[in-house]
Amino acid sequence: MTKQHANKPVSNWKNYLTLLLFGAGSLCAVDASAQSAQYDAGSTKNKPFIDKANMDLSVDPGDNFYEYANGNWVKNNPVPAKETRWGSFNELRDFNINAVKSLLTAAANNKNAAPGSIEKRVGDFYAAAMDSNAIDKLGFTPIKADLKRAGAVKKPQDVLNEAAYLRTVGFSSPMFGFYVGQDRKDVTNMVPQLSQGGTTLPDRDYYLKDDARTQKIQDAYKTYITTLFTLTGVPKAKAQKNAETIFNLEKQLAEAQMSRVEMRDPYKTYNKFAVADLSKTTPNINWKPLMAKMKVTGEDTVLVNNPKFFKELNSLVASVPVSDWQTYLQWNVLKASAPYLSKPFVDANFAYTQALSGQKVPTPRWQKMSSLTDGSIGELLGQLYVKEYFKPEAKARMQDMISNLVKAYEIRIKNLDWMSAETKEKALAKLHAFTPKVAYPDNWKNYEGLDISRKSFFQNVKNADTWAYNDMVSQLGKPVDRTRWGMTTPTVNAYYNPVMNEIVFPAGILQFPFFDPNADDAVNYGGIGAVIGHEISHGFDDSGSQYDKDGTLRNWWTEEDRARFKEKAEALQQQYDAYTVLDTIHVNGKLTLGENIGDLGGLNAAYEAFKMTEQGQSNEKIDGFTPDQRFFLAWAQVWRTNILPESAAQQIVTDPHSPGQYRTIGAPVNMDAWYKAFNVTPDDKLYKKPEDRIRLW
Repeated sequence: MTKQHANKPVSNWKNYLTLLLFGAGSLCAVDASAQSAQYDAGSTKNKPFIDKANMDLSVDPGDNFYEYANGNWVKNNPVPAKETRWGSFNELRDFNINAVKSLLTAAANNKNAAPGSIEKRVGDFYAAAMDSNAIDKLGFTPIKADLKRAGAVKKPQDVLNEAAYLRTVGFSSPMFGFYVGQDRKDVTNMVPQLSQGGTTLPDRDYYLKDDARTQKIQDAYKTYITTLFTLTGVPKAKAQKNAETIFNLEKQLAEAQMSRVEMRDPYKTYNKFAVADLSKTTPNINWKPLMAKMKVTGEDTVLVNNPKFFKELNSLVASVPVSDWQTYLQWNVLKASAPYLSKPFVDANFAYTQALSGQKVPTPRWQKMSSLTDGSIGELLGQLYVKEYFKPEAKARMQDMISNLVKAYEIRIKNLDWMSAETKEKALAKLHAFTPKVAYPDNWKNYEGLDISRKSFFQNVKNADTWAYNDMVSQLGKPVDRTRWGMTTPTVNAYYNPVMNEIVFPAGILQFPFFDPNADDAVNYGGIGAVIGHEISHGFDDSGSQYDKDGTLRNWWTEEDRARFKEKAEALQQQYDAYTVLDTIHVNGKLTLGENIGDLGGLNAAYEAFKMTEQGQSNEKIDGFTPDQRFFLAWAQVWRTNILPESAAQQIVTDPHSPGQYRTIGAPVNMDAWYKAFNVTPDDKLYKKPEDRIRLW
């Protein structure tokens, strides 16, 4: 997940990315000291990288490997009040957000920073964001003109034009989604792309289901709408009516949307239209002038992920009263702005967030504003972060490990017993075409033309969003920029982009428990090695495997090999479908299939690479554990997590990643090496017969 804030325009990379951890949600962090440098060798020399104090050694690893590896940690680390989950990722994000805070505070307090310098621009943005007194005095003044304009539309064409305008200045994405990205079947070409959208709740299911948990969230959403409108002076009765209007309109949009599982099909969501032909399917929406309002001119084709949605939107443009559209457009202004207005708006925003996630107390302002700064001008902030918290030797070590993982993956592909030589040749060609990016961009954005003032927080946010939108649209008509990054430098995550065929690892994740220069190979390969393998495996998961070595959506499989792959993938889907998360809620094996393939392929490849090392070929114990045991324990400690019930329920609906406890066991139970390492026998609960173990990559 990224640190982009709520009203950031949708960027092209986000629509393709497969992430290591979270596909959706908010970043979590807690207050802690960030005084020591990120890679201070002296800080970890005596550290027990596999700490028995975090384990529950009374548990048989073959019965519950998650509890065995993490049981005491889970018991001793409840979710902090201002978090929705707490685990290894959160602990690392805790360090990073505090590192970011220290950089921002120093920049804001630097009276000698030169005008136009990185320190000055970053410091001014953060200082304005932290001036809550000035923000509170303004109330909703910063959006009065926008609310008035949105409420003044007179006819359907005005509605469409206003929706286009709001998008260009960062006020959410009314009615539908829009972004500029690579054409999946012609990856050298950047094209405008339209997607289903226009809703606010995290998933279409929140509009379509009527169980008690869903109804509670619907009620909280309507309360949120009502509260925001009343804060702008709308009488409560009218505000409540507005809430019903907005919910019912968004429900109609939700009914036309495809499910998240359907949206994972890259062919189903690839529908190319001439702009004129698309307009013929939506007679109430003429796309050429509307795209011009969105600053897109001279483009004759467009990609659409769900044509059925736009046919329904076309009907709604005509059938929904303009007065309802006025309310809907005003709502888009309000919901995009609420986190950046005065305290009553921020409090209302948290109350809604609380209903969705269960978070007990608000995230501290410094933390939210640090993340906001990173999400808005991350490649300015990133330069300060790298200078202070990252050392070149970490990048060099990481590049060596990536090389080793590619070698391991090559060996594994060559040894596959279910794939023909013809398809293996294509798979190896794709593997060798991967582009790795490590730590930070080679070319930093300078945000030329972005105006930042120490005295106007809301305008800074709006300016940054407008700049980001213009930057996105400016890619049209230009060669694809392969130096761009889809994550900021301090981000604790990683991703694979199929149309670029690239694997990307920001500096933020290159820390313990994933990576430490003082750790033994078992720990590093079980941590960051498995992360590298995970991202490589996304190039070969059920979706990524449909793209060739150039990143083009094009079949490179024989029919027989594809059928065998699908058979194995379906078995993995069924394995995860059986895992229970909460009450009667199970993991969605179809939604999480790509990530589960990533884990299975990644851990196998990391183990293969680990066995090439000196430690991997020895049996010398460290702290009582063999090298193989340490490898699997390192993997397990990455996924230790506590999560609130509300967030767990939301994760199952919206997140393509399985919960941590099932990521811990899901891949190892299919690996013979795990059984041998912990002497797992048929009497153990996690035991799978050798013939039932899923062997994919």
